[in-house]
Amino acid sequence: MSQSNIHTEPRVAAADSTARTSRTAMTVLLSVSAAHLLNDAMQSAVPAVFPVFQQEMHLSFFQIGWIAFTLNITASILQPLIGLYTDRRPLPALLPLGMVFSLLGMVGLALAPSFAVLLLSAALIGIGSSVLHPESSRVAHLAASKRSTEGKKRGGKGFAQSVFQVGGNMGQALAPLMVAFIINPGGRYGFLWFTLLAAAGIAIQYKVSKWYREHQRAKDAVNKSAARAGGGTPFSKSFIAITLAILILMLFSKFAYLSSMGGYYAFYYMDTYHLPLERAQLAIFALQFAGMIGTFFGGPLADRFGRQKIIWFSILGTAPFSMLLPYAGPVGSILLCIAIGLVLMSGFSVIIVYAQELLPGHVGTIAGLFFGLSFGLGGLSSVLLGWLMDSHGVDYMVKICAYLPLLGLFALLLPKDSKIMART
Repeated sequence: MSQSNIHTEPRVAAADSTARTSRTAMTVLLSVSAAHLLNDAMQSAVPAVFPVFQQEMHLSFFQIGWIAFTLNITASILQPLIGLYTDRRPLPALLPLGMVFSLLGMVGLALAPSFAVLLLSAALIGIGSSVLHPESSRVAHLAASKRSTEGKKRGGKGFAQSVFQVGGNMGQALAPLMVAFIINPGGRYGFLWFTLLAAAGIAIQYKVSKWYREHQRAKDAVNKSAARAGGGTPFSKSFIAITLAILILMLFSKFAYLSSMGGYYAFYYMDTYHLPLERAQLAIFALQFAGMIGTFFGGPLADRFGRQKIIWFSILGTAPFSMLLPYAGPVGSILLCIAIGLVLMSGFSVIIVYAQELLPGHVGTIAGLFFGLSFGLGGLSSVLLGWLMDSHGVDYMVKICAYLPLLGLFALLLPKDSKIMART
């Protein structure tokens, strides 16, 4: 055997091994994205069938509100608590277990004999969502570190978080179609078909948990070595508090504006242009579909150009389109909704990764906190905006909300990526 072959073969073997690791990590990443799709499709289907609950079980609007509140508050409060616990003690078995809770919730919604059982079922679905978001986000973060062969620009954490997040966006977009073709024909018993989605989610998450358990052990060993070497959070408490406050303000701007669009813009569209609900829903669908595209590209763009730049661009860059929207015609409104979705939705996954790099070792806590806030801020904003619409009219509400993206100016105060990365 020649001397050159002796030196070449180990390099080829190492390259093949690294490529296999990268492919496996990508498969895991796509799996958690698929699980996110299934979870958010099931969760988003619940409010879409409130009229069915009302008719079949003779519920009041107050009782319907309690179902929505139970679903959102469970998902909102538990997520950061689960993330905080699993940062200290990772539990891969939680991944399939979360889907078990969702499966039980689907069965409960289909067969509930009373309002109390409906509330319990909504809580079970909220628990399932609370487990999935912080733990699957941690898996996405871990998978990103395993795709090092692709380079930072193509295989970075922003890309991984975007792939994970776009699965959820797709699930939310598909939920109304599932409700129309699965639940509406058979009433709430149609939720039994959704147990198939939950069962598929259990199978996917079980396989992911096996990979997660194996690679988490290796990561724990590295973290312990770093801790003994004096590793820890390199930033002061005041620095972290101010930075997190700005990021939360960005979340408020984003989700308050999305609440105004998703919950109330259809009323504005019908009143202003005297067009039917179907045309109004086309504008909302355009925003959601463009949002999926924006979510997917936001992470890779952040890996390439910097997270801080994409965060302020995603919020502040929405302002010109949102401020034009109340004065556009029916066709122009749809085009502006596409632009708003592309820009505004590009930043959420980037915000999460930025915060996770700010607080290394708290991946689950950050994911749980920010996903929980997204539920909580969205629900609270809907209530406040509904009050604003009742008291001042839908036209006033839409025009006031158009200025929310201007809060993106505060994102210019975020520390640049180089400052975060230099100290982690």
